[in-house]
Amino acid sequence: MNRFKRYLKKLFEIIVSPNMAYLPGNLAFFLLLSIFPILTLIGAIASKFSINIDTIIDALNVALPSGVAKTLESVIAGKGFDSNIVIFMIIGFFLASNGAHAIILASNNLYGFPNSDYIKRRIKAIFITILIVLLLIFMLVFVAFGNHLLSFILREVQDKNLVNLIYNLFKILKWPFAIFVIFFNIKMIYTIAPDWKILSKHTTRGAVFTTLGWIIVIQIYSFWATHFSNYDIFYGSLSNIAILMLMTYLISYVLVIGIAINVKTYEYKIED
Repeated sequence: MNRFKRYLKKLFEIIVSPNMAYLPGNLAFFLLLSIFPILTLIGAIASKFSINIDTIIDALNVALPSGVAKTLESVIAGKGFDSNIVIFMIIGFFLASNGAHAIILASNNLYGFPNSDYIKRRIKAIFITILIVLLLIFMLVFVAFGNHLLSFILREVQDKNLVNLIYNLFKILKWPFAIFVIFFNIKMIYTIAPDWKILSKHTTRGAVFTTLGWIIVIQIYSFWATHFSNYDIFYGSLSNIAILMLMTYLISYVLVIGIAINVKTYEYKIED
C-alpha cells in the first residue's frame, strides 16, 4: 500500500512538472496542423488512381460534423500531385512533426535518457505524427461515426438480409477491433518514442490508460456532435472547429499522462 502511495505521489509530481504543462497544447496544435497535409495526400492519391473524390467527401460529411467536413472538403478536393502539392506536404509534415519531436525530447528527459542524432529524431517524429493522426482519423471515422458511415455505404445494397448481417457483425466486432488497433498503435508509439530501448511490457499500463481515455473522449465528442445539432447557431462552423480542437487537446493530454505512467512503471521495474 505504501509503495502504491509513493507511485501515485511520484506520478503526480511528473504530471505537474513544466514539461507536462506545455506538451499537450503543443502536441494538439501540431496534430491539427498535420491533418491538412495528410488529407491532401489522400486526395492526391485518390486523384492519381481515379478514385471518385465525391465519395471521399460524402464519407467526410457522414463521419464529421458539417462545419468540420466543409472546412476539410477543399483540402481533400485536390487536383493530384504537382510540385506545389509535394512541397506543401513536405513542409506540412516537417512542421507538424514538431509536436511528436517534443514528445520524444520530453520522454528522454523523463526517462533520463540522452538525446540521439537530430536527423533520426526528426524522421521518427514524422512517423509518430502520421501514426497519431491516422489513429485520430480512425477513431473519428470508425469509432465515433462508424455506424452512420456504414449506413451510408450500405444504402445502395438491395438485399436487406445482407445489410442486417453486415450491420450486426459490425456492432459485434466494432469495439474489440477498435480497442486492439488503438492499444497496439499507442503501445508502439510509447515504445519507440524514447531514444533508448524500452521493453514493450513497460508501456502496457500507459497504453491501457491512454486507450481507455481516448475512447471516452471520442465517445463524448460523438455524443455531442450527434445530439446537439443547434450548437453553432451563434458561432457558425467555428463551433465545430473549437470542439474539434478541444477534443484534440484532451487526446493529447491523455497521451502525455500515459507517458508519465510508463516512466514510473519503468523506474519501479528497474528498481526490482
